[in-house]
Amino acid sequence: MEWLRGVESLRSSRRHGVLITVASVRGHAPREAGAKMVVSADRTWGTIGGGNLEAVATARARTLLGEGQVQPELLPMSLTDKVPFQHGVQCCGGEVTVLLEPLPVVPAVGIFGVGHVGLELARILARQDLELHLVDSRPEQVTPERLAVLADAQAQVHVHHVPVLPELVLAELPQGAHVLVMTHDHAEDAALCDAALRTPHLGSIGLIGSAGKWARFRRKLAGEGHSAEAIARITTPIGLPGITGKDPSTIAVSVAAALVQTFEGERAAVRARHEARS
Repeated sequence: MEWLRGVESLRSSRRHGVLITVASVRGHAPREAGAKMVVSADRTWGTIGGGNLEAVATARARTLLGEGQVQPELLPMSLTDKVPFQHGVQCCGGEVTVLLEPLPVVPAVGIFGVGHVGLELARILARQDLELHLVDSRPEQVTPERLAVLADAQAQVHVHHVPVLPELVLAELPQGAHVLVMTHDHAEDAALCDAALRTPHLGSIGLIGSAGKWARFRRKLAGEGHSAEAIARITTPIGLPGITGKDPSTIAVSVAAALVQTFEGERAAVRARHEARS
């Protein structure tokens, strides 16, 4: 199915697109209900029948992309020579309704440290439609057996075992990726915080730990040349305010909920920017 390859291609390259489906057909039409195609800004995959029908649907899909629309919409069309046409007459005689579904670029999260909290957090986030990167310097933390609990994940899970310099993975993360630093080693945490502040394409940066740990890190980061404004990009403690439990699953639920709030805030900001331009 070529349209499915289109969905996979857009997702892997983190580009927006629109899935077009023939939702209903009355009378004669080039394709049956259920036919699909995918449209991006510069190419298409699959077909819903060609001609004026496909050209109009493709143009509308690209308008949705340009406007940053996230809501699906139905587009009814008559296939007769009695209606206005833009791309050639298509007189099959039927009526077709197509469904246009925007395909968003999903959020990306990097969890550095897949210990007790990291694994619990991965289990929750794996139920979300996102790109999840799990990074650990310890081989036993990222074995297939230990990560088998993520086998039914909706998220795309990428596992990185990096025995030396796990902070190098930061440069490989997608644009806007949210980073959570929660390794077993405070020295590793400090190196990751320093590297994250030097990696401009990242989204939020969160650090697990106590107030005392953060006070030491703040002094160390300042000594390494980071401004107070840059250091303020790091959020600690992480999670929802008011949840003080220290059980790994409690921390994970709190952190995941705060991340979902961040995702929703980002989507709202995108909608607001597009509305302001329209």
